[in-house]
Amino acid sequence: MTILALIPALVLFGGNDSKTDKSKESKIKIMELTKEEFIKRVYNYEANPNEWKYEGDKPCIVDFHATWCAPCKMIAPSLEEINQEYKGDLYIYKVDVDKTPELAAIFGVRSVPTLLWIPMSGKPSISQGALPKSQLDSIVKSTLLKTE
Repeated sequence: MTILALIPALVLFGGNDSKTDKSKESKIKIMELTKEEFIKRVYNYEANPNEWKYEGDKPCIVDFHATWCAPCKMIAPSLEEINQEYKGDLYIYKVDVDKTPELAAIFGVRSVPTLLWIPMSGKPSISQGALPKSQLDSIVKSTLLKTE
């Protein structure tokens, strides 16, 4: 008799898994970059040590962060939202400064979070600290997605 009582619950919750899978599929994840991925997707500083040459096909934001950093955790949801809002128009990457200190050193990252804003043309710019989402969004529009 107890098994029969569980059947409606199994049927009810069984349908929810497919809905969650579909919503997960439509989300674009922010990629954590290793040194090798950074060189391939962002900047090959080994081949071009004296000249900035962006390797990507869309503007991007590189979030230099650390897992222990409270301000990094504060801006993470905002970066996730921006990643979803502008999917297809820009990339957002994360670089863990504890796992890849060489990348942090190349860009002079001394505190986290540090965001590297990379437009399609021109040199990148840097901002530090946990900026509010409205300011992050404003920088995306004015720096990365500006129309000339």
